[in-house]
Amino acid sequence: MANNDSIKKVLLVAVSLCIVCALLVSSAVVMLKPVQKINKERDLKKNILAAAGLYQEGVSIEEQFEKITTKLVNFETGKFSDDYAVAGFDQRKFAKDSATSTDLGEADIAKIKRRENYGLVYLVGSEGQYDKVILPIRGYGLWSTLWGFVALENDFNTVAGLGFYEHGETPGLGGEVDNPNWKALWPGKEVYRDGEVAIEMVKGNVTEATPHAINKVDGLSGATLTSRGVSNLVQFWMGKMGYESFLDNLRAGEA
Repeated sequence: MANNDSIKKVLLVAVSLCIVCALLVSSAVVMLKPVQKINKERDLKKNILAAAGLYQEGVSIEEQFEKITTKLVNFETGKFSDDYAVAGFDQRKFAKDSATSTDLGEADIAKIKRRENYGLVYLVGSEGQYDKVILPIRGYGLWSTLWGFVALENDFNTVAGLGFYEHGETPGLGGEVDNPNWKALWPGKEVYRDGEVAIEMVKGNVTEATPHAINKVDGLSGATLTSRGVSNLVQFWMGKMGYESFLDNLRAGEA
């Protein structure tokens, strides 16, 4: 009888401990969620600034981001839209919903399956006189979807910078998309040539002797498939299903 009582007490203590631990973990998750959300938003803003070459270490990110204007673009019209509020707009959610996205079919060179019908863009400068535009981009590499930003100068053709903030590529190979030396190859490159998307990553090193070197970027050594994926995703988002009509409208002052 005493043994049974001891077993019951042990089980009672174990169950009670499990319940208490579960409550503590659940409470911590709930309490930390707002902090995690704030940190995630701050990190996104940092990456937007960094893509445009505007990020300054030691200066408040919120203060730096005041120079950025966030707007919503309708991909079908290539113009700014007020159909949805910018605050809280979830681009990833829109891309997954068939009611708010487009099945890309054979046009899906970036391997994203669906493109949202609306997207956020980030602008530096005043209305009608933008100094830079920062555009969200994504596409599949070798192992993962790469999420990032490409920034263009005020001719809306010359690259000001490019960076990825989320991916699962192999460290030391495809993961070299995070290497500052590789990212430094992008500024000054041109996206379009004769009205067509021409920018691409190529195997080996781009030199002054390389034909149309202004449109080419060194590929990642030992990471051919990731390099091809980056080429494809940049070409997709700069093309007709991406931001091309929006950039045309910006140049014409009709966005």
